[in-house]
Amino acid sequence: MIRKIGFDTKKYLKVQVKEILDRVSLFDKLYLEFGGKLCYDNHASRVLPGYEVDTKVQMLRQMKEKIEVIHCVSAKDIEGRKIRRDFGLTYDDQAFKDMNDLLEIGLDVSAVVINRFNNEVTAKKFRQKLQNREIPVFIHYEIPNYPKDLDLVVGEKGYGKQEYVSTEKEIVVVTAPGPGSGKFSFCMSQIYNDRKYGAQSGFAKFETFPIWNLDLNHPVNIAYEAATADIGDYNVVDPFHKKAYGLTAINYSRDVENFAIMKKIIDKLVNEDHFMAKYKSPTDMGVNMAKDGIIDDPLVQEASNQEIVRRYFRYQREFVEGDTLHTTIETMKKIMEKAGVKPEDRSVVLPAREAAAEGKGRKDIGKGYKGVFCGAAIEIFSESGKASIITGKNSALLYAESAALLNATKILAGIPDEVDVISPSVIQSMIQLKNTIGLNSTSLDVKEILNALASSAVSDQIAQRCLNSLSKLKGCEMHTTHLLNEGNEKTLIQTGLNLTTDAKLPFPED
Repeated sequence: MIRKIGFDTKKYLKVQVKEILDRVSLFDKLYLEFGGKLCYDNHASRVLPGYEVDTKVQMLRQMKEKIEVIHCVSAKDIEGRKIRRDFGLTYDDQAFKDMNDLLEIGLDVSAVVINRFNNEVTAKKFRQKLQNREIPVFIHYEIPNYPKDLDLVVGEKGYGKQEYVSTEKEIVVVTAPGPGSGKFSFCMSQIYNDRKYGAQSGFAKFETFPIWNLDLNHPVNIAYEAATADIGDYNVVDPFHKKAYGLTAINYSRDVENFAIMKKIIDKLVNEDHFMAKYKSPTDMGVNMAKDGIIDDPLVQEASNQEIVRRYFRYQREFVEGDTLHTTIETMKKIMEKAGVKPEDRSVVLPAREAAAEGKGRKDIGKGYKGVFCGAAIEIFSESGKASIITGKNSALLYAESAALLNATKILAGIPDEVDVISPSVIQSMIQLKNTIGLNSTSLDVKEILNALASSAVSDQIAQRCLNSLSKLKGCEMHTTHLLNEGNEKTLIQTGLNLTTDAKLPFPED
């Protein structure tokens, strides 16, 4: 399958690694604050077609002999059971997942640092779990009046009080489950304590978005705003960079808002001949070279606009489920207007709605639903790269998303629509089982359809061809008119589909 790319990962990695190594050369040791997702960056791969989801992993592998990883978690986030939205894991569980992901690529986490600790019981339990796994864990205590009381902060009762993490490599990658985990504070305390041992260590930030040397309203940067609409981040022209150099650079609001106090901390922490003292803006702190990887800007702009629409549907769905507020929806509408996009710009939206409309008047929509007509649509690509939309609607036999998935695999496998690819005996056996155990609906869900396909493939080459074509769905777009149940959604996402929904609620019969 041919897909156009707008981003050259190899070209990007070459300049990005050089930029980091150039920054390292200015210090004895570099603490590199790592923003965003460390192992798999699906957002970047969607807005920068050609950006490989494991690009950051590739970058770390290229510098493997020079780096070690420190993982920061805030005791306050552990206590508050803060959730990472993409995986639905609490920050402490996400920390374990991140460590396991790194271990799979051959990188150990040297230590975990629990920040803002004030004897929280949940943080103590987390520390014990780490110690039980023989993972070194260090405590950084909450500093009173942080960061305003600079004399206290940059002193023996502030940074000097924190447990020191002895590191061996030139680059210390400092990562976390999410924002607010205390990465900057940890880095500054390490630099403070490194001085006691005669080491001239430094600090830099690695963030892919926003891309500082693209326009403020470039779709890539607007897509970042869309991704963070629920936490209130937005992009701004870096006023410090503009004042210092007369150049326009884009940064996000939190970094700009925090820079004045960050600069005061740095200036109190290091001598004027230290390279960090030359940081005049939050942009100066960064080492982001993502723009250098863009090779087809119009394609990247279109991909970013599509991501903005996806985010719109995501927030609409979260609003329906009560997981986000009306303010997020209002923010997202403004972002859509700024980008000049609308929901119907997503290619699979109208076909899914049309499929649902076609079902009206049918009597076989499935037991357990009253007047609910559901549609689903998937955009697939031929070997030559030609796009086509495949739809499905609910019936007594299949959920709409199950029908769309099965139809798509048949087309990709080159099998005519009238050919049955799942053994009727397999289907009847599954329906009989559902009836026997008293399930409300006999319609087959996505996982059941895949299981039926796999069972049929044991003795049927046509079913095997359909099964083999599933891999071609990775990265394809899908939309449903209705709110999916958790099992269907999870399975579809596991196939690699970019899934959105109108989030209409099915109403069961009384």
